Amino acid sequence: MEVFLQQTINGVALGATYAVFAVGFTLLFGVLNVLNLAQGSILMVGAFAGLELTLALHWPLLPSFLAAMAIAGGIALLSELIVFGPLARRGANRWMGLVASLALSRLLIAIVQEVFGTQVRRFPPTPWTGQVWQLGAVRVQSLQLAVIVAAVVLMAVLAWVLRRTRAGLAIRTMAFKPSVAQLVGVPVARLRLLTYFITGALAGAAGVQLGVLYDAVSPFMGENILLKGLSALILGGLGHVPGAAIGGLVLGLTEVYSVAYLQSSLRDAVAFGAIFLVLVCRPSGLFGTATRQRA
Repeated sequence: MEVFLQQTINGVALGATYAVFAVGFTLLFGVLNVLNLAQGSILMVGAFAGLELTLALHWPLLPSFLAAMAIAGGIALLSELIVFGPLARRGANRWMGLVASLALSRLLIAIVQEVFGTQVRRFPPTPWTGQVWQLGAVRVQSLQLAVIVAAVVLMAVLAWVLRRTRAGLAIRTMAFKPSVAQLVGVPVARLRLLTYFITGALAGAAGVQLGVLYDAVSPFMGENILLKGLSALILGGLGHVPGAAIGGLVLGLTEVYSVAYLQSSLRDAVAFGAIFLVLVCRPSGLFGTATRQRA
């Protein structure tokens, strides 16, 4: 029982990070119908931004975390201005957008490799990050609590923005039907930029969370997490933001349990196998709505 509780805490912390990334991924797909495969590299840029602010400028972790979100959000916003926006205005096929996002991903990785090298780097230790609480036979790290709390706060803020602000309501209208949004005077172009910024900021937040949780930041860290984000997006239901959060949490728990009770080498196989079984039984995902096409 103690092993189960310990691994549950570990899985919730990991799943919370996956959830933050997957929610941004899903929001972009649900609102703009864009599958940006550069999100993993934007996460990596956010992790490096937080690391450099902490190492070079000696910023505390929280300001570095917030600044990394802003930097990653700015990168995502630039991708809309320079890449995805021009493609959409010229009526390019959506597959061209996928190819462009892959090219952007490789470009970001190459730039970071040139500037920072290819070696794994680590966040500097601080007194509070090393704290551990012993609750019976269960060990709870302060970093795990910080990651979980940060994820909950980010989800709550995003939910408030989408449901309680004019911009959020306009984004939801645009997600429902862009043509209707234009008819009622919604500034679609500006909201596209805002949506990209939000999704980039969430990716940057997940990057710093992963960096401190695993104590490792590298130019290639986004490639694996990209698959996890795609899996959570599909598992929760395409375009379903709460479903993506739950999908990320389920994915994190599945990985941790497979390491604890099976073998570490089977971690990804078990996680993706479970997703495969869910989709075989429910192709629309856990919370998605099945659609039917009629001739």
